[in-house]
Amino acid sequence: MSEAILEVVVTSAEEARAAVEGGADRLELAAHMEADGMAPSLAEFVRTREAVTVPLRVMLRDKGGFQAADLDKLRATADGLRAAGAQEFVLGFLTPDGALDLPAVRAVLDSIPGCRWTFHRAVDHAADRTAVRRAIDGLPGLDTVLSAGSVTGVAAGLPTLLEEADRHGEPGYTMAVMAGGGLEAEHVPLLRARGVHAFHVGTAVRYQGWDSPVDRAAVHRWRHLVDAARKDAD
Repeated sequence: MSEAILEVVVTSAEEARAAVEGGADRLELAAHMEADGMAPSLAEFVRTREAVTVPLRVMLRDKGGFQAADLDKLRATADGLRAAGAQEFVLGFLTPDGALDLPAVRAVLDSIPGCRWTFHRAVDHAADRTAVRRAIDGLPGLDTVLSAGSVTGVAAGLPTLLEEADRHGEPGYTMAVMAGGGLEAEHVPLLRARGVHAFHVGTAVRYQGWDSPVDRAAVHRWRHLVDAARKDAD
């Protein structure tokens, strides 16, 4: 795996193959992207896992969005995916007032012991992102926080991402940050220069948004961009 990580959002085995052929290091598998991504079906996970060998992180999210609408069902989904071979996940839940729902997070983690996972963009929707980051620091298996720095995307959240990158190593800032959510090519060199080494793309590698499939050539261009930014930062 290259030092700079390129993660691509995919919704099927076919998209997974295209993303890997384009140079993706890691995939996030989700369904219903028109709703910002939900847990995929067990069948689609199995198809996708059989199609590629790169790390595959599976979304654990339901119609509650950044809240857990049905925690028992989410845990059952996690149990099924884990039993089918899933080893990496994406999750994170807030209370209605925007605080971390730590009981819900821990309940789902109990279903995926020993697995690595990403705390997703719930952090961008939190009432106090610093409090959330400190509260999740040290949770078992957590190695990445996916963030745009803002609800509206990286264009608005870039100053926050850069400021937080400078705090790496402090309590709440020990996890790797993966920049994603409206990420644009011009953001990558700035983030890479400040130590951000992981990048997450979805619509950026599709020509007509979520209604179109992953384009291998577009992934390849992002692969080149991320690698070039890494070299410039060295």
